[in-house]
Amino acid sequence: MAVTVPSDRRFRRSQSHTTRRRRLRGRPVWRVVRALVVLTVLAGGGYWLAQSAFDVGWLRVQHISVHGNQRVKTSEVLALIDGLRGDNLLTTDLEKWRARLFASAWIADATLRRRLPGTIDVEIRERLPVGIARVGTSLMLIDGSGTVIDEYGPRYADCDLPVVDGLVTDPSALPLKLDRSRSQLVMRLIGELRTRPDLSRRVSQVDVRDAHDVHVILDGDSAIIRLGDSQFVERLDSYVGLQAALRERVPDIDYVDLRFG
Repeated sequence: MAVTVPSDRRFRRSQSHTTRRRRLRGRPVWRVVRALVVLTVLAGGGYWLAQSAFDVGWLRVQHISVHGNQRVKTSEVLALIDGLRGDNLLTTDLEKWRARLFASAWIADATLRRRLPGTIDVEIRERLPVGIARVGTSLMLIDGSGTVIDEYGPRYADCDLPVVDGLVTDPSALPLKLDRSRSQLVMRLIGELRTRPDLSRRVSQVDVRDAHDVHVILDGDSAIIRLGDSQFVERLDSYVGLQAALRERVPDIDYVDLRFG
């Protein structure tokens, strides 16, 4: 008796599908490889083009233009940022170069700007000296914030400023450190005197060794004028108004105390 065994359809189906899957899988792999090759070529070309663009001469810093400086020489400014010339105009770190400029005590602020072709504009704002601090036998230029700018010498002979005593409590300490409260007192005095240039021009010396009592000496007058710590212009103006009459009565005056009216 013959027995017919049915063929295993699942087995045949499996063979058929396996062949088909191999064909289907083969095509996407080549497509992915080809796409990756194309992308790599494009990326490499783009990078090369970008590098070529960055390397063109007009994108290199070739010129540095300095503005706003009067006391600081242009050559000194350029020396502080030596190395900037030749950098890429677009990628150079301007903040890094700006920070280097503050090595000069004369420079209060600076702004650096990019300008095509290949130019960096450097705008300088210098400190404004308002007094000459006496420290032992040395004289130092100071600005409105009480910052020591430079040692006073012949190159600053055009600075007609009052000499200020008492700003440094420890002259032997280096670097020199101005007393904060006394500096603020001097700056308030100078700030008020700016409203009266006629009085400001007459102030020859200022002494703030007493942080609550400003002493002032005027040009052509040896008397010490004690102004306290407020109403500087009002009190100084009252003395100037009485100066001639006082000298007639008392030729030799050691000091005048105006703190109490």
